[in-house]
Amino acid sequence: MSLFRKKSISAIQEDMASNPEHASLKKVLTVKDLTFLGIAAVIGAGIFSTIGSAAYDGGPGVSLLFVITAITCGFSALCYAEFASRVPASGSAYTYAYTSFGELIAWIIGWSLILEYSIGNIMVAISWSSYFNNLLHGMGVHLPYWLTINYDSASEALAKVNEAIAAGSAVTPAMQEIINGMQNAPLVAGHKLFINMPAFVIVALITALAYIGIQESRKSANAMVIFKLLVIGFVIVMGVQYINTDNWSPFLPNEFTGVLKGVSAVFYAYIGFDAISTTAEECKDPQRDLPRGMIYSLLICTAIYIVIALVLTGMVHYSELKVDDPLAYVFDKLGLKWIGYIISVSAVIATTSVLLVFQLGQPRIWMTMSRDGLLPKKFSKVHPKFKTPSFATIVTGLIVAIPALFLPSSLVTDLTSIGTLFAFIIVCAGVLTLPKLKDNKQKFKMPYVNGKLIVPLMYIGFIFLFKDRFTEAFANFSNMTHEQLFFLIFALLAAVISILTFVKNFSLIPICGVLFCSYLMIEIPPVSWLWFSIWMAAGLLFYFTFSYKNSKLSHVNKQ
Repeated sequence: MSLFRKKSISAIQEDMASNPEHASLKKVLTVKDLTFLGIAAVIGAGIFSTIGSAAYDGGPGVSLLFVITAITCGFSALCYAEFASRVPASGSAYTYAYTSFGELIAWIIGWSLILEYSIGNIMVAISWSSYFNNLLHGMGVHLPYWLTINYDSASEALAKVNEAIAAGSAVTPAMQEIINGMQNAPLVAGHKLFINMPAFVIVALITALAYIGIQESRKSANAMVIFKLLVIGFVIVMGVQYINTDNWSPFLPNEFTGVLKGVSAVFYAYIGFDAISTTAEECKDPQRDLPRGMIYSLLICTAIYIVIALVLTGMVHYSELKVDDPLAYVFDKLGLKWIGYIISVSAVIATTSVLLVFQLGQPRIWMTMSRDGLLPKKFSKVHPKFKTPSFATIVTGLIVAIPALFLPSSLVTDLTSIGTLFAFIIVCAGVLTLPKLKDNKQKFKMPYVNGKLIVPLMYIGFIFLFKDRFTEAFANFSNMTHEQLFFLIFALLAAVISILTFVKNFSLIPICGVLFCSYLMIEIPPVSWLWFSIWMAAGLLFYFTFSYKNSKLSHVNKQ
């Protein structure tokens, strides 16, 4: 069927060898650079903000969630590495899906990755603006309130102030700033104007850096990573001295269900490692270095997150950590505000590095989709001087910068996690379709572990561990919640996969990747699934009105 026409790996390799547009990108990245790019993307807003809300729900046991998420991403990373060693081309999961499942699935993955990169960066830009404004306040610099926040957030802040005043609270300077800010905001067409100008400016600057060149971006990312690793190391050394082990008891105050509430926040922090694969054509030796960069960055970041989670929950009681800046908060509470200031500087730099990596990733996916005819040709244009996908980089910047002016960051984290988990599932499943190599020249090969008996036994263990959820779901079968429905759908999917693994002797690692990512997806709220469905419907509409008839494979098949 033409909807599932595939690009063969050999055809991609021949195209890369013969087509000059593939050689037009600068090949400057080494294994160290790729590892640093992974750390730059993973150690960002997650460690400076969302780790607090995850710890609030899960208690000290949130460190287990980082382990679970790292294992899940580890399975996916090994599958990405297998593909990267065979298909050293830009495009990430989109390219891998094209070779495994065909064009329609590849398009769906490419479209969903926009959620991961472009739309996800809106939240990062808004987070950066918040850190930056806090930093300016600490230095005594105050930008006009209406230039630092969107209208929805400003309205919510004013409502909370009015509620506090009505309850008898005294007006603090921060509350007065909100009141004055709402009163002094300019009127445009009868409406108060609020825009997040710092978020817009930082995206514009990062886009300019990504446009100028990969070498400049690499140097900037490496410098930012070194700085934030030094700060995080300093925070850990200082924080360990103030740990009270009583705060670690109980370790799972809200049981394992509470730990899993932080899935979206924690997983969002991890997704950056897959951005490494988008730079394949700018690597000196992609088949060797891409797998190493992915795995090294994942291991380093996992260790950092686990230690930080234990230090935070050891310094203060987990119930105090539902704040926007948990790292700074715990040191401020101990009277060490100067450390909080250093953390604020590091948070600004950390989120800047995340913006940079994601602004590098999205244009390269679009460039690859454009080469295949699924997007207009302009998206594959490479700048003759800077050797970057220039048009795609500018469009990515506009898609992030303009919404960051006006939109609140709600929903974005969950939407980004859905898009990424979906891509991970396709990549892991795609590995199972790869043909066996006739030689052993491949520079990275994922180890084969027969899942014939292990996966069915894992499924039996899953039923035993979650027997209460099964009982509850079946007891409410006629009136079950969305969460219960999603759980039963996963259980059915896992049963089918277990049977297929037993029959076909599937490899354990990719099967675990599919199962773990699928389970994490059911923990995401239904409202986010609704918006994801709307997004995918829009993508399918574009595919059938433009991409299907303009696909290069369509023209090949007609010849």
